[in-house]
Amino acid sequence: MVRQIIKIDEELCNGCGLCVTACHEDAIGIVEGKAKLLRDDYCDGLGNCLPVCPTGALSFEVREALAFNEEEVKKNMERKKLEEANSKTMGCPGSRMMNLQKDKVQEEVSLDTSSTPMASMLRQWPVQIQLVPANAPYFDGANLLVAADCTAYAFANFHSFMKDKITLIGCPKLDEADYGEKLTQIIKNNNINSITVIRMEVPCCGGMVEAVKTAILNSGKLIPWRRVTLSTEGTILEDTK
Repeated sequence: MVRQIIKIDEELCNGCGLCVTACHEDAIGIVEGKAKLLRDDYCDGLGNCLPVCPTGALSFEVREALAFNEEEVKKNMERKKLEEANSKTMGCPGSRMMNLQKDKVQEEVSLDTSSTPMASMLRQWPVQIQLVPANAPYFDGANLLVAADCTAYAFANFHSFMKDKITLIGCPKLDEADYGEKLTQIIKNNNINSITVIRMEVPCCGGMVEAVKTAILNSGKLIPWRRVTLSTEGTILEDTK
């Protein structure tokens, strides 16, 4: 049948995964870093995913497609809930168990405490986004580092990012608070020179980038910002300035 259905422009898609979360029918997934319409019959064509896309990669198109199968969607969602309950992973691709193999020699060197320890680059406390006061004096003239909390464990030399920056961390998947609102307060109330955002490659980390973009937009200020994406193996996949 011919009907309205979601169309995804892969060139515009940045793989943030927000559309996956917004799609209540589980019609969209992330495949090789890009959003994909997995099944025509799971897409109801109502477009709940459109407003959350930060790059405009989603649109409607009218084409030949399978009819929306509401009954099958319900069955699929019930199966998914059962799997989530059994695995206790909350269904996030970022919580998939992985054994990250490291070179034995590298491990021995990194665990050698006889050498001079690296100096910490942390310049303030607290570091959790929701705990820092928006009018703290250290924000005046600061360069901000806004990082997903997992990044510090994935990247061995994480303190190199922290040098000469005020560090803020959080997890958009586990925290219920609106980071965009708090970051907006910080940017509005202070003279921020620059912002570096560090996220993991997993889709749920896209919320950290969106919070910063929202905060900059809501503040009405023009602030240079940099986005760094890390792999779960600790390599830099993307560094966009």
